[in-house]
Amino acid sequence: MIDDTFKELGDMPPEEFREAAHRVAEITADYLENLESYSVLPDIEPGSVRSALPATAPERGEPLDDILADYQEMIVPKITHWQHPGFLAYFSSVACGPGILGEWLAGGLNSNVMFWQNAPSSTELEETVVSWLRQMLGLPEAFDGMFTDTASISTLNSLVAARHADEDLAARQRGIAGRPETGRLRIYTSAESHSSIEKAAIVIGVGREGVRKIEVDEAFRMKPDALVRAIREDRGRGWRPIAVVATLGTTSTTSLDPVDAIATVCEQEGLWLHVDAAYGGAAGLVPEWRSRLVGWERADSIVVNAHKWMFAPFDASLLLFRRPAVFRDAFSLVAEYMKTPDTGDTHNFNEYGVQLGRRFRALKLWIMIRYFGREGFAARLREHRRLALAFAEWIDAAPCWTRVAPVPLACVCFRFDGSDEKNAEILEYVNRSGGIYLSSTRLRGEYVLRMQVGNPRTKLDHVRRCWKVLQEAVQ
Repeated sequence: MIDDTFKELGDMPPEEFREAAHRVAEITADYLENLESYSVLPDIEPGSVRSALPATAPERGEPLDDILADYQEMIVPKITHWQHPGFLAYFSSVACGPGILGEWLAGGLNSNVMFWQNAPSSTELEETVVSWLRQMLGLPEAFDGMFTDTASISTLNSLVAARHADEDLAARQRGIAGRPETGRLRIYTSAESHSSIEKAAIVIGVGREGVRKIEVDEAFRMKPDALVRAIREDRGRGWRPIAVVATLGTTSTTSLDPVDAIATVCEQEGLWLHVDAAYGGAAGLVPEWRSRLVGWERADSIVVNAHKWMFAPFDASLLLFRRPAVFRDAFSLVAEYMKTPDTGDTHNFNEYGVQLGRRFRALKLWIMIRYFGREGFAARLREHRRLALAFAEWIDAAPCWTRVAPVPLACVCFRFDGSDEKNAEILEYVNRSGGIYLSSTRLRGEYVLRMQVGNPRTKLDHVRRCWKVLQEAVQ
């Protein structure tokens, strides 16, 4: 009777879970093994999946056999396969095998990493993994940090901290609304920066008009002299500058802003420097590439997304900060029901950002780092750059094709020597071919194609296939 009650009212029984877990492992392993049997982009119309699903939830539980069968029939073939080695669009967000295993283990523990007492080993593992990654990236001990979900939240937290660092503003207590004496706040970033900067500005009360885009040079990098002029011009007009956001690995071209020069400007002007290295920061894993990132060690805050060029399952964003006390002072609100005895120098991570509940992201990264090692990551990144440079050479050597930006990392921006409409048609042809998926952007007003390598499953044959399909598209 007790067993029957457990099955009726309790969780899935352990033996049933064990059997189901083996089946899920087999399904996942088969999927990874057979990725290239799928078209990267599914040939479906909007609404087709939703229309095939019941309009209402089941009243009673259904057999797991039916659930897994529907997953394999209705979900897997009808997603865009980011895991596919032919997915060469955007920035690859790849879940490697060790990372997937870490996600499974973290899901089983379900540790909510709010503060030390309710997550002792989870908290201390996060502290350790943050330190490991900081060292692997070649950054100094001055940086502390934590994990968030995405660069958008890491940047938002950093700009709240930047606002708080302006002590005369007193924004934490008094806010900024209805206070004409504070002046309008200003944030500076490159014309090529990510939209998350403007979104953060919306949230913290700066607004989109408070974000000033600084012009870029021929390689799409922020111009430090233009930044200086903008800051001084704004001060003369009554604006209140609070922060600069430099980018290492811009979304369109992966350009690398001259952070060292920008850091000097920030120090001279007394402004917070946040470095959005969500993509490009991974280059720090390769010692001989670190010279391209010089100056980021002078930043007040940095974000590097491990779920971009470090193969972590989504999501895992590393936020590093030079002045942890500023973050804590900006965010810490400890309700009575959350007060615990003093735990010394350990972190209560909920006090350093907007989130109270936090996933145990460090576990998958701990497993990945131990499995690959720093050199394992570095070797894969070197290979990705080698593949991207090979593709760039093919573009450079081919008539009627033009590379429109440098290749500082592993992304190639290019176009066919025709109209924007022609290039859009080429992209559509490639993406409907099944084996390759590319993305597009606009540079200097022109429609541009992007090919980015960031998947450890991508080999030279996949890049060759991409080039072949592109050539077919213009025949």
